Amino acid sequence: MIIGLTGSIASGKSTVANMLREKGYPIVDADVIAREVVEPGSPLLDQIAQAFGKHVLHQDGTLNREQLGAIVFGDEEKRKQLNELMHPAIRGRMVSQKEDYLKQGFQTVIMDIPLLFESKLYDYVEKILVVSVTKEQQKQRLMARNGLTEAEADARIASQLDMRSKEQGADKVIYNNGTVEESRIQLEKILDDWQAMPR
Repeated sequence: MIIGLTGSIASGKSTVANMLREKGYPIVDADVIAREVVEPGSPLLDQIAQAFGKHVLHQDGTLNREQLGAIVFGDEEKRKQLNELMHPAIRGRMVSQKEDYLKQGFQTVIMDIPLLFESKLYDYVEKILVVSVTKEQQKQRLMARNGLTEAEADARIASQLDMRSKEQGADKVIYNNGTVEESRIQLEKILDDWQAMPR
């Protein structure tokens, strides 16, 4: 079984991913892969430098995310161009990692994809597990975690698909408004219902 794990910013998805990791589930992490595919010397990093200019690289040849972010933020065309470079590389690596885990004999693979709905990656998974949180909780956590103002937190939250829409697209939802223990109990029940064993 391929389970897509998703949520919104500051929803607690990483906490749930760690619980799954502790239980022995292999995790294909889209965020980690997104960093790996632009490591110095990668063909993708060269393509990005050609498309957006050498100033998107640091002196040591690593990607200057802030600089690149400043270019694509608010420029729909540039953002699309970047996504067209990044997405195939990320998706290719995600699929090959998933296949590797299946070859190793894992029966359940977790694909941790923050933008699963936004990027329309439903076909990559068989079940969708959404980690949800109330807007108020989400905003408080985001401000505390990233040191953001209320307006900045609102802007980040607004840039993602609404939590309710994600809940509607989910096969199961973990409501992460309470304690970590309460979320763990919900997770265990879902895994049980799905009969999702790591091996």
